[in-house]
Amino acid sequence: MAVETGHRAGRPAGDPSDHDATTRFLRGAGIDPHHVVSQEPVSGGTYNTLYRLRTVDGSRLILKIPPPEGTSGLQYEHGLIQGEITYYRALAGLTDVPVPRVVHAEPSGKSHGPLLMTECPGTSWSELSNELSAGERSTLRHSLGRTLARAHTVTSHQFGYPAQQSGPPARRATSWREAFTVMLNAVLEDAERYSAWLPRPVPAIRKLIEPAASALDEVVNSVPVHFDLWEGNILLDGAAGRRTVSGIVDGERMFWGDPLAEFPSLLLFGRAEDDPDLMAGYRAVAEGPDLDGTAVRTRLALYRCYLYLIMLVETVPRASTEEVVRETQTHVAPALLDALDSLSSGATRSGDGHGRGHASP
Repeated sequence: MAVETGHRAGRPAGDPSDHDATTRFLRGAGIDPHHVVSQEPVSGGTYNTLYRLRTVDGSRLILKIPPPEGTSGLQYEHGLIQGEITYYRALAGLTDVPVPRVVHAEPSGKSHGPLLMTECPGTSWSELSNELSAGERSTLRHSLGRTLARAHTVTSHQFGYPAQQSGPPARRATSWREAFTVMLNAVLEDAERYSAWLPRPVPAIRKLIEPAASALDEVVNSVPVHFDLWEGNILLDGAAGRRTVSGIVDGERMFWGDPLAEFPSLLLFGRAEDDPDLMAGYRAVAEGPDLDGTAVRTRLALYRCYLYLIMLVETVPRASTEEVVRETQTHVAPALLDALDSLSSGATRSGDGHGRGHASP
């Protein structure tokens, strides 16, 4: 998720099977593999295998190959790459939201194949973070807020993960409350299945979460929620002092849901909605949330619980090192407890009518 928590055991970058799969996939995309002048592994991922391709005509492409089917993982990770395809295609018509263009993907219904996309220019914000002045950071956070608000102008009647929505109609959620309840239950089931360590027992967590679910009823329609917008997935380009947001990448964990769900990963152990620059940029495009509304605060706490649960549980199927597990638990467990405590306090119970539905977060 939003913090690198160790590489998944599986096929290493550069494995011959990847080369064979790449050749077949490129031919299916109408690209002659002999016209690819370079193919370099891209480091830093924790789930998929990535390659940077260069072609004779100067095209710069990214090839993403998911882990083999049957690889241990969380339930929501089934068909995960379909979310990335959906995210980029949903935002393709917005020229002021810089996302990769899907060049080729498996036909609809085959949600486990590779993805070929254009490469966005720039360097990850996380790599440049120490070089940014306070003024430039403020400008960039304002710009990021505008970008997200524009992305949230795309709405849908779908709810949940795209791969799940492509299944039988009987499995498709008809409301955000239903979809998010399924999402939360799935990660708690994963916690029990993998015997993952959590700071509170699963039954105790369920007891706190279930009464808060009524706050989700205020979300009528959905928007494309990236849900992994830490600085490593935001690209910046340009000269120092004049950089711009040039790419929103790695949208594989996307789901259709409440725009408020975007905020937890934007400031992982803080409150992005309290960032004045980010919110000023957001509100320049869309009406912002009433952050004093109890339903809004409840929803934010629920989304933080979901994110932190994923981060703690995924260390088991990813076979993370003891050091990574220890670091994850040290940072994430207190944040999860804080979110759970927010749900347990009467101040965050829903029902005061301050939510804004789908029009804004």
